[in-house]
Amino acid sequence: MDFILETLAAIWVETATIWNDGGWCMPPLASLAFITFALGIHIHLRLSGKRYRDVPEGLWRRWIDLPDRREGPIGWLLDNVTGAASVKEQATAFAEIRSAELAPFQRDLRVMKVCVAAAPLLGLLGTVTGMLQTFDALATGGGGDQTMGMVAKGISAALITTETGLVIAIPGLFFRFHLQRKFDEYRAFLAHLETVCTQKLYRRLRQHAAA
Repeated sequence: MDFILETLAAIWVETATIWNDGGWCMPPLASLAFITFALGIHIHLRLSGKRYRDVPEGLWRRWIDLPDRREGPIGWLLDNVTGAASVKEQATAFAEIRSAELAPFQRDLRVMKVCVAAAPLLGLLGTVTGMLQTFDALATGGGGDQTMGMVAKGISAALITTETGLVIAIPGLFFRFHLQRKFDEYRAFLAHLETVCTQKLYRRLRQHAAA
């Protein structure tokens, strides 16, 4: 237990040192990382809550004709899109569902994309700032240990911010790609659901017309 506490303390001290050496760009980078991954987790949880993978197609196909057996998010979708009197009315209902269901995901994914793209750019800004500090130390310093310390501090800030920006951007890029795939699957599911419901309604209307 003491070893674990000592290790955590050493990691904390090292993290604090890196944070201080990174300069003024570190707080914005930390905020950007928090927004990126908090938003990604939020999107992941919301998509998982739709449960479009959990209900077999054969089951929700039966739910279209058996309203009393519907349950969960898929049942809620069917409650809101079935019962239309015409194909046009059902298309309008699905358009409203797509607008309500897909638009928030699209907005959050765009925000996440901007954050992922901004992370390395913000890190590059810190790099430029650190190099300017280095050149200023070389230009104004009189040599010796003090000047070398200022140069080392500038180079350290430049490298730390660059690394931090990449550490945020690279996992964020893969995380967003994973979320985009899940979102595309959900959008394809809604399109397939609309096709099946429209076909059933069309056959039902034809049978009524023939009778």
